[in-house]
Amino acid sequence: MEEYTMWALFARSTITVKLVMIMLIVASVWCWAIFIDKWLQFRRARSEAARFDAAFWSGEPLDELFDEIGPDPRGPSEKIFVSGMIEWRRSHREDGALIPGAAARIERSMDVAISKESERLQRNLLILATIGSTAPFVGLFGTVWGIMNSFIEIAESQNTSLAVVAPGIAEALLATGLGLIAAIPAVVFYNKLSGDADAIVANYEAFADEFSTILSRQLDA
Repeated sequence: MEEYTMWALFARSTITVKLVMIMLIVASVWCWAIFIDKWLQFRRARSEAARFDAAFWSGEPLDELFDEIGPDPRGPSEKIFVSGMIEWRRSHREDGALIPGAAARIERSMDVAISKESERLQRNLLILATIGSTAPFVGLFGTVWGIMNSFIEIAESQNTSLAVVAPGIAEALLATGLGLIAAIPAVVFYNKLSGDADAIVANYEAFADEFSTILSRQLDA
């Protein structure tokens, strides 16, 4: 009596369907690895932003905070702050006067830092989107190939019994199931992580605007 466990169905399938299944299993594992990695990265980014906000709004002079962080900031929020402060200091002449256009240069400097952090946060998310959109079709290809081979076996054996057809169809449908197992988490993870990344970047942009406003007051003074 034939077994119909997942492993038995995989073992009986053709080499093409096996390759499709292996690809989908690897894609599914890849999705989970990306999700865990990005989830940890986003958690660290939020924690770092909260710590920096507490230090920034503590009332400590900005120059002292900049000196404490140093020229090699660790977190994204610190990098954005340091990029603005470096441009702020570079905009002062030796006599203490400001070089014209300082505000615009400071904003551009922070925008560049935000853009780099946004790119880092968004990295690998396109992989999830690609897997989510292609995995069902890859699984469907495996199913079509498996069913085609089942019909070929029927034609060769001249036996249309359901007992002959069922194993091949079950093997083929397993590929579709694996395609959905890879695609559904990929789509959910992409939507979740993309929204989280946008929210984190929005917080960076809000901080940059607030910091620019503070520096503008000093420029006007």
